[in-house]
Amino acid sequence: MTRNSERPFAGQKAKQSEIAGIPTRLIVGVVVAGLALWFLLANLNSVRIQFWVFTVTSPLWIALAATLLIGGVLGYLVKGRRDSR
Repeated sequence: MTRNSERPFAGQKAKQSEIAGIPTRLIVGVVVAGLALWFLLANLNSVRIQFWVFTVTSPLWIALAATLLIGGVLGYLVKGRRDSR
C-alpha cells in the first residue's frame, strides 16, 4: 500500500499554504482584524450595560472591543489546550 504524499508522516508538520509567498493564516488574520476594526468604528454610540449589581454607561465600541478581546483570549487558551494533547 502506498501513502498519500500530501499527508504528513507521524511527527512531521503539514505544509502551510501560501498566497504569493504570504501564509494564508496571516492573510485571513489581517482581513478579520480589519473587519473587526471597521465594525468597532461603526458603533460609536453610548449604551447602558447592566451587570447583575450595577449599570455602566460606555461607548458601544469599548464593550465590543472587550468582548472581542475576551473571545480571542478564550480561543487562544482552548487552542493551546487542544495542541498540548
